[in-house]
This record gives sequence, structure tokens and C-alpha cells, in this order.
Amino acid sequence: MTLHPVLKAVTDRIVERSRATRTVYMDHVRAAMRQGKVERTQLSCTNQAHAFAAMPAGIKIHLQDSVRPNLAIVSAYNDMLSAHQPLEAFPALIKEEALKAGATAQFAGGVPAMCDGVTQGFDGMELSLFSRDVIAMSTAIALSHQMFDAALYLGVCDKIVPGLVIGALSFGHLPAVFVPAGPMTTGIANDEKAKVRQLFAEGKVGRDALLASEMASYHGPGTCTFYGTANSNQMLMEIMGLHLPGAAFVNPNTPLREALTRKAARVATEISAQGGRYTPIAEVIDEKAIVNGIVGLLATGGSTNHTMHLVAMARAAGISINWDDFDQLSAVVPLIVRAYPNGKADVNHFHAAGGMGFVIRELLDAGLLHDDVTTIMGKGLRAHSQEAWLNDGEAAFRPAPQTSGDDSVLRPAANPFSADGGLKVLAGNIGRAVIKVSAVKPEHRVVEAPAVVFNDQNELLAAFKRGELEKDFVAVIRFQGPRANGMPELHKLTPPLGVLQERGFKVALVTDGRMSGASGKVPAAIHVSPEALLGGDIGKVQDGDLVRLDADKGELAVLVPAAEWAARQPAQIDLARNQFGTGRDLFAGMRQLATAAEEGAMSFSHPLWQQGDR
Repeated sequence: MTLHPVLKAVTDRIVERSRATRTVYMDHVRAAMRQGKVERTQLSCTNQAHAFAAMPAGIKIHLQDSVRPNLAIVSAYNDMLSAHQPLEAFPALIKEEALKAGATAQFAGGVPAMCDGVTQGFDGMELSLFSRDVIAMSTAIALSHQMFDAALYLGVCDKIVPGLVIGALSFGHLPAVFVPAGPMTTGIANDEKAKVRQLFAEGKVGRDALLASEMASYHGPGTCTFYGTANSNQMLMEIMGLHLPGAAFVNPNTPLREALTRKAARVATEISAQGGRYTPIAEVIDEKAIVNGIVGLLATGGSTNHTMHLVAMARAAGISINWDDFDQLSAVVPLIVRAYPNGKADVNHFHAAGGMGFVIRELLDAGLLHDDVTTIMGKGLRAHSQEAWLNDGEAAFRPAPQTSGDDSVLRPAANPFSADGGLKVLAGNIGRAVIKVSAVKPEHRVVEAPAVVFNDQNELLAAFKRGELEKDFVAVIRFQGPRANGMPELHKLTPPLGVLQERGFKVALVTDGRMSGASGKVPAAIHVSPEALLGGDIGKVQDGDLVRLDADKGELAVLVPAAEWAARQPAQIDLARNQFGTGRDLFAGMRQLATAAEEGAMSFSHPLWQQGDR
């Protein structure tokens, strides 16, 4: 199939924009490749003895063998978070399978994994975005011992996978296989859960009913089943070639999940320099793979958080993308998946209907993905248009279904839910922002109403409880950007705003903060840049200003005379309360270094980008 001209044009532009930084990155990777086939042979005997000391005698013998690959295991395991609890069993499986494949494996290091679902609406959420960068640095520390010839990365949720990818790309000469844990089995319906949340927001049910509903939804090991950032991560790893085919949405603690984990160890061995088909991650994550990731995000209605995370991951590989790339691709990529919050189904339903193999095949056949990429399976993305199955106890792969099992959840590219993707860029005198329109009904996509300005989400919640928001309005919540307070998600606002919308009021949200990947039905212009703390014009908005949010035309503007707007000075507030408590004082340096949302909201002073975008 011939590539769609817009896909080709956007890719060509990214290649040209990234030429200098990508060249520098690949030069560093090739220099590391030339150091030798087996990493640990570069170390002195004393260095190696330290790294072998705690290993069983049989493993020590293998580690002394300079032709055997040694695999790193980097894991986000903890047993508080359902998505990562299943990872506890994975290292033993990987080590056992690596030995069978002629390799060894060592647990190289753990990375932190925090949950936005636990911290949502509380101070801990102000650490969430920067935890991605801490994870990237933790990954680098785990790999810094020069003991490893390939790595397996165990992680699932919001900031964890992007952080692992960024860290892995800083060791671009090492092959990488990403190993998911899978979603929990289906609990109560997502729309039922949302209904109880709204009833609680209105004071119509008590906390006991709310907790019972939430526990019926989040009820066992695995990822939350809605299609938010965590499951968008899993989609990305598959469509960018870092997962085994069909691995993303297999439930934990099943024979197929175990078989896929074992298979991941074998593939990591195969793609090490000693394994016969050396495949460093730097060659997997190139400009075409990044474009494939954007297309996958748009076609599935994925999380808006990836308008930052994908930018950051790309930058770690020397590749420069921006929101215009997302916007132009969104105009031609069809929406072919409807999973909550863009529909009623969860990811288990999506997987059963045909899953990622179906999506990849449909987009390839439509000329909307690059097939000529390298993945952990070899050359060509077509290998990932398969599903995993259990064949005599081992993971095997077969073609994805030719037809969708449920066309209310998954459709062919020729008969999409929408002709364009679920994401748009908004621009105007307030700044640049993104909006996820795939979950917003057409009648709610244009809102023109007076502004009600808040400097904190709790101010809006208090106003709602006082009954002051029973009207048409645009909530403007500022000083929520990366430098102000770490850019927390404001998902706690979804129930009250949803209540007001259902009562017939025209409501919208404009913020320099984030919304959860589970948010959607209320129009929200998020990630407004520049942020208020840096003098962004969102700081000029005043109560009563008429604000126009037009998701159809891509407009975000305050309707005041240009001369008056230019003469206004941005508001300033005391942000001292954001600087202490819940560990926030330890992240002051990250807040001071953070780039804008469109630049990935990164706290790294990365040498590739010190001169700014080219």
C-alpha cells in the first residue's frame, strides 16, 4: 500500500528537523557499539568480581564466559499498585528462560512506580510528572555497571514506561524488550463507575457507595482497564516494535502471560550482539517508529499525556516532534477504536475484538503506518499484525482476525468511528493547547462563555459545592504548569464539570495543567503553553472575560479588544505552598529546569537540546 501523502510529508519534515540532533545521538550510539561485543569484557577482573559476587556458583561460571550474553532486568515492581504487582514473579521466569537460551540474567535495578489513581487530587500528584524523569535516571543507574548485553524493561503505567524508554535510549546500543503485565480482568462497567462518581459529587450517595463502586472497578492484579495513559503506553510499545506481538493486553497470572514473559527473555537473547540478530534500541526507535506511535495514539483515541511523553521519548533519541505533527496527522488518521472514555468498552473488550494486531494491519493496509521499520521481531512492522496464542505451552503468533469481533469497539480503517483522529491543537491569544475530542460529543465541542478564574483545583470544587457554578462558564485554572507545581492531573474536576454539563450548562476547562487519560466528555483545553508562571497569557484572563473554545476550528481565545489584551499584565501569585511537604522540596530543581509541555515537560538539561529546537 502506498503511504498516505500526509504521513510521508510529516515524517520527512521530522527527519529534516531532527537531522543534526539525530546524527549526534547516533554517533554516540555507534561509538558505544565499537567498544566491544560483550559489555563486561571491558571491565577489570576486580570490577567483574564485584558484579559476580552474589551469584550462585553455576551462574558465576557462565558470567565468566565471554561469549554468553548477560541480560539486565529493570523493573517497576511494587505490591501496592495493581498494575505492577504481577511483575514480582517475572525476574525468576526471565532468569530461568535465559539460561535455557544460553544467556544469563541479573536484576539490574528497580525504578519507582507511583500511581496517579492514588495521588489524584492530593499533593503527591505534584511529583507525578517528574517521576518520569526520576525513572529515566534510575534506569540509567541500573545499566551503568557495563555488565549487560541487552535489557528487559518491566513496567506498565503512566510515567513508568516513558521513563524506562528514555533511560533505555540513553544506552541506545543495548537491545531492549519491554515486558508488560497486562490489564486486570473486567470489573463493573466504566459508565456505571462514572455515574456513581457523579452522584457522589452531587451529594446523592455517600462515601460507602463510592468506595464500593471503585473497589468493584479496581478489583485485582493488573492495569486499570480503561483506555488511559497506562494502556496507551502498552499500545505504543507494541506499535513502535518494543513488545512481542499481541503482548499488551493479556491478563496477568495466566498461562499465556507467563509464556510471553519467557518468550521475551528468549527474544532479548536473540537480539543481543551475541545472539545473531543484533538489534539495538537506537535502531528500533527512529523517526518512522515515532510517527507510527503518533498514528497509533490517534487511531485508538489514546491519552493526551502522550503529547508530552512521546515528545520526551523522541528527544531522548535525538528526534524532534511537536504538536503540529500530531495535529496534521490527526486530520487524516481515522479513529478505529472506541474504549472508555471514548466508548463503553474496556481494553479487555478491545483485545477480544481483535486488539493491536487488527489495528496495526488495518493502518498498514491503509498506508497510515511505516512498515519499513526495525522491531524486536526483525524487519517490518507487519510481524506485529499478529496475535499471541498458547501452542503446547509456549507463546506463538498467528494472524490477527480479519474481521472485528465487535464493531462497536473496533472497526476497519475503511469504516471508522470518525474520519479523523481524537486529538486537536488549539491556538489563540491564550496560547497553544491540546484537546482530546474523541470523547467529546459534537454538540459540546464549541463553548463560548464567561471565564471563571481559579488558581487551584480545590477552589473550583469549593465553588461547585457552594452552588456558584450553576451557569454557562469556562473554568480557567492556571499556575498548574510544570514549573509552577509539577503539572498535576486535574481529573478530580471531571465529575463536577460533568454534572454541570449534564444539567444543560455549557462548560469547558482551560488550564496549563494536565487531565487524566481517563478524562474526556467535558471539553478541556489542556497543557496551555506558555504556562502562567512564565508569563503565559493564560495569566491575563479575568473573571467575566468571554472565552471561546472551538475544537472544530482549533481556536482558543479571549474575546476582548486586542489593545486591552496587550496592555494587561499577567497575574502573579505566591506559590510557596507548592514547595514543601510530600517530598515536593526535593523536586525544586526539576521545577526550575522544566521545559514547556510541547517540548516534553522535561527536567533534563539534555546536551542534544541545549541550543534549542532546530
